[in-house]
Amino acid sequence: MAGAERSPVRQLLGLALPALGVLAAEPLYLLVDTAVIGRLGAVPLAGLSVGAIVLAQVSTQLTFLSYGTTARAARLHGAGRRADAVAEGAQATWLALIVGFGLVLVGQPLARPVTNLLAGSADVADAAVSWLRVAMLGIPMILVSMAGNGWMRGVQDTTRPLRYVLAGNALSAVLCPILVHVLGWGLVGSAVANVVAQVITGVAFVRAIVAEGVSLRPGLASMRAQLGLGRDLVLRSLGFQLCFISATTVAAHTSAAAAAAHQVVLQLWSFLALVLDSLAIAAQSLIGAELGAARRDHARALAWRVTGYGLLLGVGLGVIFAALAGVLPAVFTPDRAVLAEIPHAWWFFVALQPVGGVVFALDGVLLGAGDGAFLRAVTLWSAGIGFLPMVWASLAAGWGLAGVWIALSMFMLLRLGGVLARTRSGRWAVTGAVLR
Repeated sequence: MAGAERSPVRQLLGLALPALGVLAAEPLYLLVDTAVIGRLGAVPLAGLSVGAIVLAQVSTQLTFLSYGTTARAARLHGAGRRADAVAEGAQATWLALIVGFGLVLVGQPLARPVTNLLAGSADVADAAVSWLRVAMLGIPMILVSMAGNGWMRGVQDTTRPLRYVLAGNALSAVLCPILVHVLGWGLVGSAVANVVAQVITGVAFVRAIVAEGVSLRPGLASMRAQLGLGRDLVLRSLGFQLCFISATTVAAHTSAAAAAAHQVVLQLWSFLALVLDSLAIAAQSLIGAELGAARRDHARALAWRVTGYGLLLGVGLGVIFAALAGVLPAVFTPDRAVLAEIPHAWWFFVALQPVGGVVFALDGVLLGAGDGAFLRAVTLWSAGIGFLPMVWASLAAGWGLAGVWIALSMFMLLRLGGVLARTRSGRWAVTGAVLR
Protein backbone atom coordinates (compact mmCIF):
# COMPACT_ATOMS: atom_id res chain seq x y z
CA MET A 1 0.00 0.00 0.00
CA ALA A 2 1.50 3.32 -1.01
CA GLY A 3 0.31 5.09 2.12
CA ALA A 4 2.40 2.73 4.26
CA GLU A 5 5.58 4.54 3.12
CA ARG A 6 4.48 7.97 4.31
CA SER A 7 5.29 9.50 7.69
CA PRO A 8 3.05 7.95 10.39
CA VAL A 9 2.19 11.41 11.69
CA ARG A 10 1.17 12.57 8.21
CA GLN A 11 -0.92 9.45 7.72
CA LEU A 12 -2.72 9.93 11.02
CA LEU A 13 -3.32 13.65 10.53
CA GLY A 14 -4.38 13.19 6.91
CA LEU A 15 -7.18 10.90 8.04
CA ALA A 16 -7.84 12.33 11.51
CA LEU A 17 -8.39 15.99 10.64
CA PRO A 18 -11.23 15.43 8.13
CA ALA A 19 -12.61 12.71 10.43
CA LEU A 20 -12.57 15.25 13.25
CA GLY A 21 -14.80 17.51 11.17
CA VAL A 22 -17.23 14.66 10.52
CA LEU A 23 -17.28 13.51 14.14
CA ALA A 24 -17.58 17.04 15.52
CA ALA A 25 -20.31 18.22 13.13
CA GLU A 26 -23.23 16.38 14.73
CA PRO A 27 -22.43 17.12 18.40
CA LEU A 28 -21.53 20.70 17.44
CA TYR A 29 -24.95 21.00 15.85
CA LEU A 30 -26.46 19.54 19.04
CA LEU A 31 -24.59 22.12 21.09
CA VAL A 32 -26.13 24.84 18.91
CA ASP A 33 -29.49 23.12 19.33
CA THR A 34 -29.00 23.00 23.11
CA ALA A 35 -28.16 26.71 23.22
CA VAL A 36 -31.21 27.59 21.07
CA ILE A 37 -33.60 25.46 23.15
CA GLY A 38 -31.98 26.64 26.39
CA ARG A 39 -33.50 30.07 25.72
CA LEU A 40 -36.95 28.49 26.03
CA GLY A 41 -36.37 27.45 29.66
CA ALA A 42 -35.58 24.39 31.78
CA VAL A 43 -38.55 22.19 30.74
CA PRO A 44 -37.95 22.35 26.95
CA LEU A 45 -34.22 21.80 27.55
CA ALA A 46 -34.95 18.80 29.76
CA GLY A 47 -37.35 17.52 27.08
CA LEU A 48 -34.60 17.83 24.48
CA SER A 49 -32.28 15.92 26.83
CA VAL A 50 -34.70 13.00 27.12
CA GLY A 51 -35.67 12.97 23.42
CA ALA A 52 -32.07 13.25 22.24
CA ILE A 53 -30.88 10.38 24.43
CA VAL A 54 -33.62 8.16 22.99
CA LEU A 55 -32.74 9.07 19.39
CA ALA A 56 -29.07 8.55 20.16
CA GLN A 57 -29.82 4.88 20.78
CA VAL A 58 -30.25 4.43 17.04
CA SER A 59 -26.79 5.55 16.00
CA THR A 60 -25.09 4.14 19.07
CA GLN A 61 -26.75 0.71 18.96
CA LEU A 62 -26.01 0.36 15.25
CA THR A 63 -22.38 1.44 15.21
CA PHE A 64 -21.45 -1.68 13.25
CA LEU A 65 -22.78 0.11 10.17
CA SER A 66 -19.82 2.47 10.47
CA TYR A 67 -17.17 0.82 12.64
CA GLY A 68 -17.79 -2.73 11.48
CA THR A 69 -17.88 -1.65 7.83
CA THR A 70 -14.62 0.26 8.28
CA ALA A 71 -12.90 -2.78 9.81
CA ARG A 72 -13.95 -5.06 6.94
CA ALA A 73 -13.35 -2.51 4.16
CA ALA A 74 -9.94 -1.43 5.54
CA ARG A 75 -8.57 -4.99 5.45
CA LEU A 76 -9.71 -5.44 1.86
CA HIS A 77 -8.24 -2.06 0.92
CA GLY A 78 -4.93 -2.96 2.60
CA ALA A 79 -4.87 -6.20 0.59
CA GLY A 80 -5.30 -4.23 -2.68
CA ARG A 81 -8.99 -5.11 -3.20
CA ARG A 82 -10.60 -1.65 -3.32
CA ALA A 83 -13.68 -2.67 -5.33
CA ASP A 84 -14.49 -5.36 -2.76
CA ALA A 85 -14.01 -2.80 0.00
CA VAL A 86 -16.53 -0.45 -1.65
CA ALA A 87 -18.94 -3.34 -2.14
CA GLU A 88 -18.99 -3.73 1.65
CA GLY A 89 -20.37 -0.19 1.73
CA ALA A 90 -23.16 -1.04 -0.71
CA GLN A 91 -24.33 -3.92 1.46
CA ALA A 92 -24.08 -1.79 4.61
CA THR A 93 -26.24 0.86 2.90
CA TRP A 94 -28.94 -1.73 2.17
CA LEU A 95 -28.87 -2.81 5.81
CA ALA A 96 -29.15 0.83 6.87
CA LEU A 97 -32.27 1.42 4.78
CA ILE A 98 -34.00 -1.81 5.82
CA VAL A 99 -33.33 -1.32 9.52
CA GLY A 100 -33.97 2.43 9.40
CA PHE A 101 -37.46 2.30 7.94
CA GLY A 102 -38.33 -0.53 10.32
CA LEU A 103 -37.27 1.57 13.29
CA VAL A 104 -39.41 4.51 12.17
CA LEU A 105 -42.49 2.27 12.00
CA VAL A 106 -41.83 0.74 15.40
CA GLY A 107 -40.68 3.95 17.05
CA GLN A 108 -43.71 6.15 16.44
CA PRO A 109 -46.12 4.26 18.72
CA LEU A 110 -43.38 3.67 21.32
CA ALA A 111 -42.35 7.34 21.61
CA ARG A 112 -44.93 8.21 24.28
CA PRO A 113 -44.39 5.25 26.66
CA VAL A 114 -40.60 5.51 26.39
CA THR A 115 -40.48 9.23 27.15
CA ASN A 116 -42.98 8.78 30.02
CA LEU A 117 -40.63 6.18 31.51
CA LEU A 118 -37.53 8.34 31.25
CA ALA A 119 -38.89 11.80 32.09
CA GLY A 120 -39.24 12.96 35.66
CA SER A 121 -42.48 14.90 35.07
CA ALA A 122 -45.44 15.06 32.68
CA ASP A 123 -44.29 18.44 31.32
CA VAL A 124 -40.84 17.09 30.42
CA ALA A 125 -42.39 13.96 28.87
CA ASP A 126 -44.73 16.05 26.70
CA ALA A 127 -41.82 18.18 25.49
CA ALA A 128 -39.69 15.12 24.77
CA VAL A 129 -42.32 13.25 22.75
CA SER A 130 -43.13 16.30 20.61
CA TRP A 131 -39.46 16.50 19.59
CA LEU A 132 -38.86 12.78 19.24
CA ARG A 133 -41.78 11.92 16.93
CA VAL A 134 -40.50 14.38 14.33
CA ALA A 135 -36.78 13.76 14.80
CA MET A 136 -37.05 9.99 14.33
CA LEU A 137 -38.20 10.49 10.71
CA GLY A 138 -34.53 11.07 9.91
CA ILE A 139 -33.44 7.63 11.20
CA PRO A 140 -33.02 5.92 7.78
CA MET A 141 -30.69 8.67 6.58
CA ILE A 142 -28.77 8.64 9.88
CA LEU A 143 -27.99 4.98 9.27
CA VAL A 144 -27.15 5.50 5.58
CA SER A 145 -24.65 8.17 6.62
CA MET A 146 -23.10 5.77 9.14
CA ALA A 147 -22.65 3.12 6.44
CA GLY A 148 -21.20 5.72 4.05
CA ASN A 149 -18.70 6.92 6.62
CA GLY A 150 -17.77 3.30 7.28
CA TRP A 151 -16.72 2.27 3.79
CA MET A 152 -15.10 5.62 2.98
CA ARG A 153 -12.95 5.44 6.10
CA GLY A 154 -12.05 1.89 5.08
CA VAL A 155 -10.63 3.07 1.75
CA GLN A 156 -8.94 6.00 3.59
CA ASP A 157 -11.18 8.73 2.18
CA THR A 158 -12.29 10.97 5.04
CA THR A 159 -12.55 14.16 2.95
CA ARG A 160 -15.79 13.51 1.08
CA PRO A 161 -17.71 12.54 4.23
CA LEU A 162 -16.65 15.85 5.74
CA ARG A 163 -18.17 17.78 2.83
CA TYR A 164 -21.41 15.82 3.02
CA VAL A 165 -21.84 16.19 6.78
CA LEU A 166 -20.97 19.88 6.82
CA ALA A 167 -23.49 20.61 4.07
CA GLY A 168 -26.37 19.09 6.03
CA ASN A 169 -25.47 20.38 9.46
CA ALA A 170 -24.58 23.91 8.36
CA LEU A 171 -28.00 24.40 6.78
CA SER A 172 -29.72 22.97 9.84
CA ALA A 173 -27.75 25.19 12.21
CA VAL A 174 -29.12 28.20 10.33
CA LEU A 175 -32.65 26.77 10.22
CA CYS A 176 -32.84 25.82 13.89
CA PRO A 177 -33.08 29.30 15.50
CA ILE A 178 -35.35 30.49 12.67
CA LEU A 179 -37.81 27.64 13.14
CA VAL A 180 -37.64 27.65 16.94
CA HIS A 181 -37.74 31.38 17.70
CA VAL A 182 -38.58 33.39 14.57
CA LEU A 183 -41.41 31.15 13.34
CA GLY A 184 -42.33 30.13 16.86
CA TRP A 185 -42.31 26.36 16.31
CA GLY A 186 -40.48 25.82 19.58
CA LEU A 187 -39.09 22.36 20.24
CA VAL A 188 -40.68 20.92 17.07
CA GLY A 189 -38.67 23.39 14.99
CA SER A 190 -35.50 21.91 16.44
CA ALA A 191 -36.60 18.42 15.37
CA VAL A 192 -37.43 19.56 11.82
CA ALA A 193 -33.98 21.15 11.45
CA ASN A 194 -32.45 17.88 12.66
CA VAL A 195 -34.28 15.86 9.99
CA VAL A 196 -33.20 18.28 7.26
CA ALA A 197 -29.56 17.69 8.17
CA GLN A 198 -29.93 13.91 8.06
CA VAL A 199 -31.70 13.86 4.68
CA ILE A 200 -29.17 16.11 2.94
CA THR A 201 -26.22 14.10 4.27
CA GLY A 202 -27.77 10.70 3.61
CA VAL A 203 -28.64 11.51 0.00
CA ALA A 204 -25.04 12.59 -0.62
CA PHE A 205 -23.74 9.24 0.61
CA VAL A 206 -26.23 7.34 -1.57
CA ARG A 207 -25.06 9.28 -4.63
CA ALA A 208 -21.43 8.48 -3.75
CA ILE A 209 -21.97 4.72 -3.59
CA VAL A 210 -23.89 4.77 -6.90
CA ALA A 211 -21.05 6.70 -8.56
CA GLU A 212 -18.50 4.01 -7.58
CA GLY A 213 -19.96 1.62 -10.16
CA VAL A 214 -19.99 -1.48 -7.94
CA SER A 215 -22.93 -3.87 -7.93
CA LEU A 216 -25.86 -2.46 -5.96
CA ARG A 217 -27.71 -5.77 -5.78
CA PRO A 218 -28.41 -6.82 -2.17
CA GLY A 219 -26.18 -9.71 -1.12
CA LEU A 220 -27.53 -11.76 1.75
CA ALA A 221 -24.20 -13.50 2.41
CA SER A 222 -22.37 -10.18 2.80
CA MET A 223 -25.10 -8.79 5.02
CA ARG A 224 -24.96 -11.86 7.26
CA ALA A 225 -21.17 -11.48 7.59
CA GLN A 226 -21.58 -7.84 8.56
CA LEU A 227 -24.25 -8.74 11.10
CA GLY A 228 -21.90 -11.29 12.66
CA LEU A 229 -19.41 -8.58 13.60
CA GLY A 230 -22.34 -6.28 14.28
CA ARG A 231 -23.66 -8.55 17.06
CA ASP A 232 -20.70 -7.80 19.33
CA LEU A 233 -20.74 -4.10 18.53
CA VAL A 234 -24.49 -3.87 19.18
CA LEU A 235 -24.07 -5.51 22.59
CA ARG A 236 -21.17 -3.15 23.32
CA SER A 237 -23.34 -0.20 22.34
CA LEU A 238 -26.13 -1.53 24.54
CA GLY A 239 -23.75 -1.31 27.50
CA PHE A 240 -23.02 2.32 26.71
CA GLN A 241 -26.63 3.23 26.32
CA LEU A 242 -27.80 1.49 29.47
CA CYS A 243 -25.35 3.76 31.23
CA PHE A 244 -26.35 6.99 29.48
CA ILE A 245 -30.08 6.30 29.67
CA SER A 246 -29.71 5.55 33.37
CA ALA A 247 -27.74 8.76 33.87
CA THR A 248 -30.37 10.86 32.10
CA THR A 249 -33.17 9.14 34.02
CA VAL A 250 -31.51 9.73 37.40
CA ALA A 251 -30.85 13.37 36.52
CA ALA A 252 -34.45 13.84 35.34
CA HIS A 253 -35.82 12.32 38.56
CA THR A 254 -33.62 14.64 40.61
CA SER A 255 -35.07 17.87 39.17
CA ALA A 256 -35.70 19.64 35.86
CA ALA A 257 -32.66 21.82 36.61
CA ALA A 258 -30.45 18.77 37.17
CA ALA A 259 -31.69 17.20 33.94
CA ALA A 260 -31.02 20.40 32.02
CA ALA A 261 -27.55 20.75 33.56
CA HIS A 262 -26.78 17.14 32.70
CA GLN A 263 -27.83 17.82 29.10
CA VAL A 264 -25.38 20.72 28.81
CA VAL A 265 -22.41 18.82 30.25
CA LEU A 266 -23.31 15.58 28.46
CA GLN A 267 -23.39 17.34 25.10
CA LEU A 268 -19.97 18.85 25.81
CA TRP A 269 -18.75 15.39 26.84
CA SER A 270 -20.12 13.86 23.66
CA PHE A 271 -18.54 16.60 21.56
CA LEU A 272 -15.10 16.18 23.12
CA ALA A 273 -15.36 12.38 23.03
CA LEU A 274 -15.75 12.56 19.28
CA VAL A 275 -12.90 15.07 19.02
CA LEU A 276 -10.71 12.54 20.81
CA ASP A 277 -12.17 9.79 18.63
CA SER A 278 -10.83 11.44 15.46
CA LEU A 279 -7.44 9.85 16.13
CA ALA A 280 -9.21 6.56 16.77
CA ILE A 281 -10.94 6.75 13.39
CA ALA A 282 -7.59 7.26 11.67
CA ALA A 283 -6.10 4.40 13.68
CA GLN A 284 -9.02 2.13 12.79
CA SER A 285 -8.49 2.64 9.07
CA LEU A 286 -4.70 2.30 9.25
CA ILE A 287 -4.68 -0.66 11.66
CA GLY A 288 -7.14 -2.54 9.45
CA ALA A 289 -5.03 -1.85 6.36
CA GLU A 290 -1.81 -2.93 8.10
CA LEU A 291 -3.36 -6.19 9.28
CA GLY A 292 -4.93 -6.77 5.84
CA ALA A 293 -1.44 -6.37 4.34
CA ALA A 294 0.00 -8.78 6.96
CA ARG A 295 2.15 -6.10 8.69
CA ARG A 296 1.54 -7.12 12.29
CA ASP A 297 4.53 -5.34 13.85
CA HIS A 298 3.61 -2.08 12.10
CA ALA A 299 0.09 -2.37 13.50
CA ARG A 300 1.32 -2.86 17.08
CA ALA A 301 3.73 0.10 16.87
CA LEU A 302 0.97 2.29 15.44
CA ALA A 303 -1.36 1.33 18.30
CA TRP A 304 0.97 2.78 20.94
CA ARG A 305 1.76 5.85 18.88
CA VAL A 306 -1.94 6.69 18.64
CA THR A 307 -2.32 6.09 22.39
CA GLY A 308 0.34 8.70 23.13
CA TYR A 309 -1.31 11.24 20.86
CA GLY A 310 -4.69 10.56 22.50
CA LEU A 311 -3.26 11.15 25.98
CA LEU A 312 -1.69 14.47 24.97
CA LEU A 313 -4.89 15.65 23.32
CA GLY A 314 -6.96 14.65 26.35
CA VAL A 315 -4.69 16.55 28.74
CA GLY A 316 -4.91 19.64 26.54
CA LEU A 317 -8.70 19.52 26.42
CA GLY A 318 -8.91 19.08 30.18
CA VAL A 319 -6.80 22.20 30.74
CA ILE A 320 -8.89 24.26 28.29
CA PHE A 321 -12.25 23.33 29.80
CA ALA A 322 -11.00 23.81 33.35
CA ALA A 323 -10.18 27.39 32.35
CA LEU A 324 -13.63 27.85 30.78
CA ALA A 325 -15.59 26.63 33.82
CA GLY A 326 -16.67 30.12 34.88
CA VAL A 327 -17.92 31.35 31.50
CA LEU A 328 -18.92 28.55 29.14
CA PRO A 329 -22.03 27.18 30.93
CA ALA A 330 -23.76 30.56 30.64
CA VAL A 331 -23.54 30.29 26.84
CA PHE A 332 -26.06 27.43 26.95
CA THR A 333 -28.64 28.74 29.40
CA PRO A 334 -29.37 31.83 31.51
CA ASP A 335 -31.42 29.76 34.01
CA ARG A 336 -29.85 30.24 37.46
CA ALA A 337 -31.05 26.91 38.81
CA VAL A 338 -29.45 25.08 35.89
CA LEU A 339 -26.20 27.04 36.23
CA ALA A 340 -26.08 26.15 39.94
CA GLU A 341 -26.27 22.43 39.09
CA ILE A 342 -23.63 22.39 36.34
CA PRO A 343 -20.54 22.47 38.64
CA HIS A 344 -21.66 19.16 40.20
CA ALA A 345 -20.81 17.50 36.87
CA TRP A 346 -18.26 19.90 35.38
CA TRP A 347 -15.12 18.91 37.27
CA PHE A 348 -15.65 15.21 36.64
CA PHE A 349 -16.05 16.05 32.96
CA VAL A 350 -12.73 17.94 33.00
CA ALA A 351 -10.79 15.26 34.90
CA LEU A 352 -11.96 12.49 32.56
CA GLN A 353 -10.52 14.07 29.40
CA PRO A 354 -7.04 12.42 29.64
CA VAL A 355 -8.66 9.08 30.49
CA GLY A 356 -10.94 9.43 27.49
CA GLY A 357 -8.01 10.31 25.25
CA VAL A 358 -6.39 6.93 25.93
CA VAL A 359 -9.59 4.88 26.02
CA PHE A 360 -10.99 6.20 22.75
CA ALA A 361 -7.64 5.83 20.97
CA LEU A 362 -7.37 2.18 21.97
CA ASP A 363 -11.04 1.59 21.14
CA GLY A 364 -10.13 2.68 17.59
CA VAL A 365 -7.16 0.31 17.47
CA LEU A 366 -9.21 -2.67 18.60
CA LEU A 367 -12.15 -1.77 16.35
CA GLY A 368 -9.77 -1.57 13.39
CA ALA A 369 -8.55 -5.05 14.25
CA GLY A 370 -12.12 -6.36 14.38
CA ASP A 371 -11.73 -7.23 18.08
CA GLY A 372 -15.43 -6.71 18.73
CA ALA A 373 -15.85 -9.62 21.15
CA PHE A 374 -13.32 -8.17 23.60
CA LEU A 375 -14.75 -4.64 23.34
CA ARG A 376 -18.21 -6.04 24.02
CA ALA A 377 -16.99 -7.89 27.10
CA VAL A 378 -15.00 -5.03 28.66
CA THR A 379 -17.84 -2.55 28.10
CA LEU A 380 -20.52 -4.78 29.62
CA TRP A 381 -18.35 -5.67 32.61
CA SER A 382 -17.49 -2.00 33.22
CA ALA A 383 -21.17 -1.07 33.04
CA GLY A 384 -22.34 -3.99 35.16
CA ILE A 385 -19.86 -3.71 38.04
CA GLY A 386 -19.07 -0.01 37.88
CA PHE A 387 -21.56 2.40 36.37
CA LEU A 388 -25.01 0.91 36.87
CA PRO A 389 -24.74 0.01 40.59
CA MET A 390 -23.28 3.42 41.39
CA VAL A 391 -25.74 5.52 39.39
CA TRP A 392 -28.82 3.83 40.85
CA ALA A 393 -27.31 3.98 44.33
CA SER A 394 -26.89 7.72 43.80
CA LEU A 395 -30.62 8.03 43.08
CA ALA A 396 -31.54 6.10 46.22
CA ALA A 397 -29.10 8.08 48.37
CA GLY A 398 -29.97 11.46 46.85
CA TRP A 399 -26.45 12.22 45.60
CA GLY A 400 -27.86 14.09 42.61
CA LEU A 401 -25.79 15.01 39.57
CA ALA A 402 -22.45 14.41 41.34
CA GLY A 403 -23.43 10.76 41.86
CA VAL A 404 -24.20 10.38 38.15
CA TRP A 405 -20.74 11.63 37.18
CA ILE A 406 -18.96 9.56 39.84
CA ALA A 407 -20.57 6.54 38.18
CA LEU A 408 -19.38 7.67 34.74
CA SER A 409 -15.86 8.07 36.14
CA MET A 410 -15.86 4.49 37.43
CA PHE A 411 -17.05 3.25 34.03
CA MET A 412 -14.24 5.03 32.19
CA LEU A 413 -11.51 3.89 34.59
CA LEU A 414 -12.57 0.25 34.33
CA ARG A 415 -12.56 0.49 30.54
CA LEU A 416 -9.12 2.10 30.65
CA GLY A 417 -7.65 -0.85 32.53
CA GLY A 418 -9.25 -3.34 30.15
CA VAL A 419 -8.15 -1.83 26.83
CA LEU A 420 -4.60 -1.18 28.08
CA ALA A 421 -4.23 -4.83 29.12
CA ARG A 422 -5.65 -6.09 25.82
CA THR A 423 -3.38 -3.89 23.72
CA ARG A 424 -0.29 -5.00 25.65
CA SER A 425 -1.20 -8.65 25.08
CA GLY A 426 -1.05 -8.34 21.26
CA ARG A 427 -3.80 -10.96 20.84
CA TRP A 428 -5.86 -8.51 18.78
CA ALA A 429 -3.28 -8.24 15.95
CA VAL A 430 -4.59 -11.01 13.68
CA THR A 431 -3.61 -10.61 9.99
CA GLY A 432 -5.67 -11.36 6.86
CA ALA A 433 -7.78 -9.61 4.21
CA VAL A 434 -11.14 -10.88 5.49
CA LEU A 435 -12.47 -10.76 9.05
CA ARG A 436 -13.78 -14.11 10.31
